[in-house]
Amino acid sequence: MKNNNKRFKLLWELFLISTRLGLTSFGGPTAHLGYFHEEYIRRKKWMDEKTYADLVALAQFLPGPASSQVGIGIGVMRAGVVGGIISFIGFTFPSVIALILFAYLLTGYDIGNAGWIHGLKIVAVAVVAHAILGMAKNLTPDLKRKAIALLALFGTLLWQSAISQVSIILLAALIGFLLYNKQLIAIEKPSSIFPISKKISALCFLMFFGFLFLLPIIRELTGSYWIAMFDSFYRSGSLVFGGGHVVLPLLEQEFVPTGWITEEAFLAGYGATQAVPGPLFTFAAYLGTVMKGWFGGLVATIAVFLPAFLLIVGALPFWDQLRSNPKIKGAIMGVNAAVIGILISALYHPIWTSSILGPMDFALAALLFSMLSYWKLPPWIIVITGALGGTLLTFLIK
Repeated sequence: MKNNNKRFKLLWELFLISTRLGLTSFGGPTAHLGYFHEEYIRRKKWMDEKTYADLVALAQFLPGPASSQVGIGIGVMRAGVVGGIISFIGFTFPSVIALILFAYLLTGYDIGNAGWIHGLKIVAVAVVAHAILGMAKNLTPDLKRKAIALLALFGTLLWQSAISQVSIILLAALIGFLLYNKQLIAIEKPSSIFPISKKISALCFLMFFGFLFLLPIIRELTGSYWIAMFDSFYRSGSLVFGGGHVVLPLLEQEFVPTGWITEEAFLAGYGATQAVPGPLFTFAAYLGTVMKGWFGGLVATIAVFLPAFLLIVGALPFWDQLRSNPKIKGAIMGVNAAVIGILISALYHPIWTSSILGPMDFALAALLFSMLSYWKLPPWIIVITGALGGTLLTFLIK
């Protein structure tokens, strides 16, 4: 009975924290990683910096929404597969509910230029900058790893494509292996233990590929609208490298030419998605609702996120074993350094370039960064201050 009560409290705490993050995490996947770092690493200390960086690196390797996969991974490490599901629900469904309501009530209403939305974009600048500084101290302590981070920064800025991040991480792994493979690195026990078996992980991999290859066949054989819809969202979620924005053209190709949704409705939903916290993949909830009501929105959400869940749960135990192997620690050191460069690149574009449009924007960002970094205020206060500040700026500029 005590164990059951303890597990319930653990899951309830995980749900409350992930839901709070789901309600306040604006700014896209890089900003989400910053919010996660502040809450789970700095405040809760549920894992160390290196484990978190390794988890981020793994999410960068896999297709799908990286921030959602990191959140799921943290939930799995905390409370097993159920913890991963709870973490996913808490972080994702606030924006899912909001976008379902948008589909019913606010389709075609442009709020993308609202002052409070702009303020929340500036919040993302402060949060990401704060997270990068904290991670860089631990992951790029020497000149070699600083150089790897710099190369990753150059690469992602100059070569912006769906596969650039994966290619750069692979190259960084090779460079790290070559630079550090001759060093005597003591074998450490893994700092994290994933409470799932490799059989379950293998089953997740099997399910991922099974759905990917069998759904199109079942779709053709049955002609079912729901199976066709699930297949389109699942396939879009399975083939995305490079962040949530990459899924948008895939979804447009799936649904606009077929007449399932109009171009105008698609673009209106994209504008609404920018106004809500959480992962950009929740755009699927809007599309599904437009096509088949609220139930369609839930089906679309499950379909587009299912590949990410299966992949991260399938990869976690094997990743933990690999990263504790001294033979490949050099490669992981290189990957962790590259993650810093990739995060700095994302801080500049699209976060900085779409948020800091003038001196007043920079001043607000500096204030928010100081509140977070020096005054140690909780993120929800930063979010509220940013929204109010963005609204105030619209009146000052006028």
